[in-house]
Amino acid sequence: MARSQDPPEVLARFNDNLELVEIIARQVGRALGSSVEMADLLSFGREGLLDAARRYDPERGVPFRAYANFRVRGAIIDGVRVVGRLPRRVHERLRGLEAAALTSEGALEDLHAPQAPGTSPAHAEQTLAEHLAAMATAMAVGLVAGPGRGEENEPVGVSQELDPEMQTARAELWGLVEQAIGDLPENEGELVRRHYLEGERFDLVAKDLGLSKSWASRLHGRAIVRLTKRLRGV
Repeated sequence: MARSQDPPEVLARFNDNLELVEIIARQVGRALGSSVEMADLLSFGREGLLDAARRYDPERGVPFRAYANFRVRGAIIDGVRVVGRLPRRVHERLRGLEAAALTSEGALEDLHAPQAPGTSPAHAEQTLAEHLAAMATAMAVGLVAGPGRGEENEPVGVSQELDPEMQTARAELWGLVEQAIGDLPENEGELVRRHYLEGERFDLVAKDLGLSKSWASRLHGRAIVRLTKRLRGV
């Protein structure tokens, strides 16, 4: 955890925001159910907060708490993913949470950028509404996406735990998403396709494409906004 050799500003950021870890851990815990211990979620979150405190760059103009929110949430999600064998429904919820977090992280700097002179409250409200719609799309895509074909050769996005009507609805949604992904610009399309359709880890796809995690998150956010508009059109 935080060490005495860490600079004072790092220690201050960490200690002043410990309650954020508990808030996010409880949010994730409610979403995932009782399959994961709260103590584990808190431990993962504290590691994420410390990493955020050490990496934070105030020159980017993003408030630390907003930046830490995504680092903590991401650390908890990553920690849960490797904690052990979890029920399929938990993995599905985890993918939905991760997709929403990636979308918000990609829009972070834009949302906190100084507003241009003459920007109206209505424009700011529209921007926020578009962001929330994109988050909803990301969660839906994350929920129906699968890790590829598993041991039972199960098609992506279809769970045998669901009733036939729900399976049909998911298959239809996934067909629309797959078609919409094909219409994205090359880098955005490959990033989304490989992460959601092929089940590759987001950070590894970004690295393979020669993108920083920050820039990949922004591309992901743009891609999800495009998907939202495309799916609305359908």
